[in-house]
Amino acid sequence: MSIQNSDQEVVQVAFDWVSSGYLVFLITVVRTWGSSPRPVGSIAAVRSDGELVGSVSGGCVEKQLVESIIRENEQTGIDGISVGTQHRISTLQVDDEQARRFGLSCGGELELVFEPLTHPADIEELATANHARKRVRRTVNLRTGHSTLQSVTSSNLSEEQFHYDGTTVRKLFGSNWRVLIIGAGQLSRYTAQFATALDYEVLVCDPRPGFKNAWQIDHIPVLEMSPDDAVIQYASDAHSAVLALTHDPNLDDLALLEALPSHAFYVGALGSQRNYEKRKLRLAGLGLTQAEIERLVGPIGLDIGSRTSAEIAVSIVAHLIKVRTAG
Repeated sequence: MSIQNSDQEVVQVAFDWVSSGYLVFLITVVRTWGSSPRPVGSIAAVRSDGELVGSVSGGCVEKQLVESIIRENEQTGIDGISVGTQHRISTLQVDDEQARRFGLSCGGELELVFEPLTHPADIEELATANHARKRVRRTVNLRTGHSTLQSVTSSNLSEEQFHYDGTTVRKLFGSNWRVLIIGAGQLSRYTAQFATALDYEVLVCDPRPGFKNAWQIDHIPVLEMSPDDAVIQYASDAHSAVLALTHDPNLDDLALLEALPSHAFYVGALGSQRNYEKRKLRLAGLGLTQAEIERLVGPIGLDIGSRTSAEIAVSIVAHLIKVRTAG
């Protein structure tokens, strides 16, 4: 099974459960206060018999939610929530007193929307779009329970991720962050899978036929175009990262020549410190400014003593997290 990000896993499992005849509740974090551990837009799904996938609080209140759904499946649920089969939306706000009772040790507060899923059609279209790695916006009317799905162009990565106004919930499914990996070797495969789990849209570019043919991740195709063209077309904005992982200057440098002057938030290249110094000299000779060259992360990733391909991939995605979080 390929690695999925958290939203894809929740949607797919929820669809499978509903298709098997279970009543399922799709739960969305719509507001948070204080130090709530999960951001707005986080989702989980709870089956009527208590099975759960996803997270709305980092584990703090899930136990109580599951117990209440099991106990009061056809009755009045937590704080007046109807958790029966009526297709409507209810909300739960966890205040300070409830937080202590639920074990929300962080002391934050959150408001949740509960959406009963009673038929596969309630979520089938979203599950299909997620499986196809499409970016879609799902809007739910809280008064009627009616949901709609709208395609979002992949080129616009700055789309609003989440919106809630008390009447509608609007959530973007599909990443608004992208990683372009140059090279389709073993390191790229690990990096691609880890980045996918972190909600990045992943693209791989490698014009070398042998590497393309050996690629083993079906949902991430290999672009056969020149690396510089791939950067220009797919990864030159501030929501993109470019990872040059071929260890071949003829390919990596082509990507770097376009990525370093761009708005990409992270540009890194594989290689030792010695190779990094040589690469900087080459790039200066090819016309890049000193400021542009200094943007290059090399050796790529965090220094965690990594040696194997999997360890290096961990160091790369960890650095992506650090840089992206820092803004």
